[in-house]
Amino acid sequence: MALQEQIATGRRKTAVASVRLRPGSGKIDVNGREFDQYFPVDVQRQTILSPFQAIGGNGNFDLIIRVKGGGVEGQVIATRLGIARALIGEKEELHHDFKEKGYLTRDSRKKERKKYGLAGARKGFQFSKR
Repeated sequence: MALQEQIATGRRKTAVASVRLRPGSGKIDVNGREFDQYFPVDVQRQTILSPFQAIGGNGNFDLIIRVKGGGVEGQVIATRLGIARALIGEKEELHHDFKEKGYLTRDSRKKERKKYGLAGARKGFQFSKR
């Protein structure tokens, strides 16, 4: 296959994004839908494309993104991490800039499990003396 393609994975909470970065014209496909359609909020789109701002736009790459699980914001951050990792696979010298801006940090916080005898993960039931 002649096309050089980078594949990277990003995660956040329970959201997992698989990003394929290939040379092209800037087309972005998310789960078979248009980028603007899948992420309608402008701030979300800016967050996802922020790694491209460091290299001056995404005009020379096509993105195919498969994302599942989690909520919308979790999917946004997972996608950003996947894009940043794919770009580093393409250009190794971007590593320092991306690390500095926090694009490569995997936010490892997850929901804590509920424990027995408690109302939630840490919250207890209301105490009643009588």
